[in-house]
Amino acid sequence: MHILHVVGARPNFMKAAPVLRALALHPGVRQTLIHTGQHYDSAMSDVFFQQLQMPMPDCNLGVGSGTHAQQTAAVLTAIEPVLMERKPDIVLVYGDVNSTIAAALVCSKIGIRVAHVEAGLRSRDRSMPEEINRLVTDQLSDLLFSPSQDGNENLRAEGIDPGKIHLVGNVMIDTLVRLLPQAKKEFPVDPSCPYALVTLHRPSNVDDLPWLQEMLSTLSQLSERLHIIFPVHPRTRQRLGALGSSIAANGRLQLLDPLPYLSFLALQARAAMVITDSGGIQEETSYLHVPCLTVRENTERPITVSLGTNQLVGRDLEKLKQAARQILRTESEPAPRETSPGIPLWDGHASERIAEVILRR
Repeated sequence: MHILHVVGARPNFMKAAPVLRALALHPGVRQTLIHTGQHYDSAMSDVFFQQLQMPMPDCNLGVGSGTHAQQTAAVLTAIEPVLMERKPDIVLVYGDVNSTIAAALVCSKIGIRVAHVEAGLRSRDRSMPEEINRLVTDQLSDLLFSPSQDGNENLRAEGIDPGKIHLVGNVMIDTLVRLLPQAKKEFPVDPSCPYALVTLHRPSNVDDLPWLQEMLSTLSQLSERLHIIFPVHPRTRQRLGALGSSIAANGRLQLLDPLPYLSFLALQARAAMVITDSGGIQEETSYLHVPCLTVRENTERPITVSLGTNQLVGRDLEKLKQAARQILRTESEPAPRETSPGIPLWDGHASERIAEVILRR
């Protein structure tokens, strides 16, 4: 059996790595890894392959940046001849990036089966490009691997054949479980110095310069209570540049370059809180039992709110400050936390279940 994997952005790498490893344990399975090049900076891409111990891609399409339409079209055009030449039995696509929907669309046109890893997530907000990618990819897929029960319910409500839907758990947690001990060993963090970890990258946040300015001011105020560590996404870095000298950075508000996975994971595991607009970080903090404040009005991962440690604060920065102060009152001296799979099937074995279904089908 020839299985082809398509990845394009950092979250895809963390999801694909354990699936590649699980399938490699089965004789007779041949695997091909295609990187679309949607993330092309070495700090955002190459080092992840190294730390995740993934094979280097068999092919890099090098599509680079652009608008959603431009990027999706570039992947459509570049990946079709690769699929026609390599003729895989099934193509695995991951998450909700533009590479995911483009690969699924090409496969459906030329008659190659598609499996979607992380199927069924819904924010109910179609102004998010990722929501469109999820909806269309799930409709086109032959196998749908969901991370949680709400994903199954969403898919059934949309008329997906129940025989295609498989509740397998969260593959990102597979990667976290495997690499967390190494991350803590290689990147020790002083538990006596509490800090908040911040990530922001969504256009709806960082492209709104007045809001971004207010956010920096809010972070500066919070830094009077604890250190703020802010690895800055390239898109966010560009927007911060537009703010120029008005950036409210100080010795306790640290703006860093993007971090490799292991060092970021170590920081995340020991943080007093995480402030983010990322989807995957909502999941990781829930597993790690780290309080997470999500600066979005909705989430496609509601299970992280109902069963995890995630709290939606929206774009209301006063609400963010109040929630952060409450966390600090509750955990004035954050201590190392035990990890446990509090959400069903988030146990480090989702990739093995995916491999079993693919080989059985």
